[in-house]
Amino acid sequence: MKTRKKPVRVLIVGTGGMGGAHADAYRKIDGVTVVAGVDPRAEVLDAFCDRHGIEGRFTSLAEAIASCDFDAASVVTPDGVHYATTMPLIEAGKHVLCEKPLSTDYAFASEMASAAEAAGIVNMINLSYRQVAALEKAHAMVAEGAIGTVRHFEASYLQSWLTQAAWGDWKSEPGWLWRLSTAHGSKGALGDVGIHIIDFATYAAGSAPRSVSCRTAVFHKAPDDRIGDYTLDANDSFVMHMDLDNGAIGTIAATRFASGHHNDLRLRIYGDKGGLQVLFERGTSHLRAAIGTDALLKEEWIDIDCPPVATIYERFIAAIRGEAAAEPTFLRGAELQQVLDLAGRSGEMGNRSLPLDKAADA
Repeated sequence: MKTRKKPVRVLIVGTGGMGGAHADAYRKIDGVTVVAGVDPRAEVLDAFCDRHGIEGRFTSLAEAIASCDFDAASVVTPDGVHYATTMPLIEAGKHVLCEKPLSTDYAFASEMASAAEAAGIVNMINLSYRQVAALEKAHAMVAEGAIGTVRHFEASYLQSWLTQAAWGDWKSEPGWLWRLSTAHGSKGALGDVGIHIIDFATYAAGSAPRSVSCRTAVFHKAPDDRIGDYTLDANDSFVMHMDLDNGAIGTIAATRFASGHHNDLRLRIYGDKGGLQVLFERGTSHLRAAIGTDALLKEEWIDIDCPPVATIYERFIAAIRGEAAAEPTFLRGAELQQVLDLAGRSGEMGNRSLPLDKAADA
């Protein structure tokens, strides 16, 4: 006999494109109902709620908290207002799933993590590539000692939307142009996809970053480096050097100029007893390993089967129901934001290596 799941009522704060992804995902989970949406843009809100069959509609978060009966919220607002839209939910005692980044500033992210911990709520950040089966399997294998002590890693996030038409025409579409302009809120490739590939590498390695140095580059793309109202000054590529608490060192890189790669993540990680290759390309993940005496002697790589993993939405609801651990938490989001902040400062300071302040995360 199938056990009826504990009902969970969800509020979606921010009804843009990614808000729709949240609504669709929750609809597939037994016992979960999206009871309302929040967006100051009334027309956008109505269209979203009509499309997803959502009854409650609020143009302010304060009104929703005061008037709507809900257990948890998805924060899918623009990056710069994650802090402003998450803190009231924490204060109201609501469980929160926040889109990445937790905040665009480490001080705010750290405050959010501390507040959520003190409130005793389930708090999670949506790091999309934690849903990659090969990454989860690699993380487990490293934790089990399959490659011994981790020594070295190299990771890359490869996009091609500045060189290939498959993404659309970035020169004429505001949805792409804003990502190239700091005046429009962009922190470039580092701020956009850096959080994903840093999490990808360090999660697999099973160790937190200890220090980081970073070099970014802005490449000439238009006359006077400007298109209309958009000054094209946000970084297009970055290369980062990092060492981890477990003593491993490695490189992390990302670019929007990787022709032939639509949206691909790659990681190679090596220990004193073997190595792993994690690939996420064209929406499919693969894991290969060089482990065991025979494989190492012959320098052979073997394919590893990777069981499917739960989505972030399923894990969030399971954590609320007490069925699983809440992971990744706001604390992880704050740690990653500190890396990004230090990486940006490193570039401004001649690519110096800057240490993470572990005391701030305690």
